[in-house]
Amino acid sequence: MTERGRPRGFDRAEALHRAMEVFWEHGYDGTSIGELTVAMGIRPPSLYAAFGSKEALFREAVALYEEQEGDPTLRAMCDAPTAAAGVEALLRANVLAYTDPDKPTGCMIVLAATTYTPSTAGIRDFLAEQRRAATAAVRDRLAKGQADGDVPPGADIDALAAYVSTVQFGMSLQARDGATREELSAVVNRAMVAVEHLVRPTA
Repeated sequence: MTERGRPRGFDRAEALHRAMEVFWEHGYDGTSIGELTVAMGIRPPSLYAAFGSKEALFREAVALYEEQEGDPTLRAMCDAPTAAAGVEALLRANVLAYTDPDKPTGCMIVLAATTYTPSTAGIRDFLAEQRRAATAAVRDRLAKGQADGDVPPGADIDALAAYVSTVQFGMSLQARDGATREELSAVVNRAMVAVEHLVRPTA
């Protein structure tokens, strides 16, 4: 039996994808239930029946974003032959992702909760944890580089991972402000000078 309030032919996966794009473009606080239901092609009772709440829908949308947008860039980093090449692959993949003309600009994880109220502090903390996980993934790749011998044993991989994350999060904001693919690529060029210097094995 069709759930009450759910229209015939309701496609949950498609509705979730549309919700993800709205949250990505407007942020959590900047997105209303009305805007979500219009984009998803459903009525409010259907949204609550299928997803439970706006916050639960947002968390599912973040998981979908990570799967579709985040995982490919992390794979690019992990599959590279060296840690430095992995960092460059990550940053360049993000340049392409952040400036894709067919999608909202920037990174949803960075941009979706830049402001918050006491009632949405949980969303802020949730996204902060996602960003910390992204930084930890960079650190893990640098640690592998140390184990493989392409990152010197004395390199401060915690600080270097934080630097890489700062660069990519900053590029997300720049992309939202209108920075072009060429401009962000130039940022990566300069960042890689610093990264390659820091991971260059000592004689």
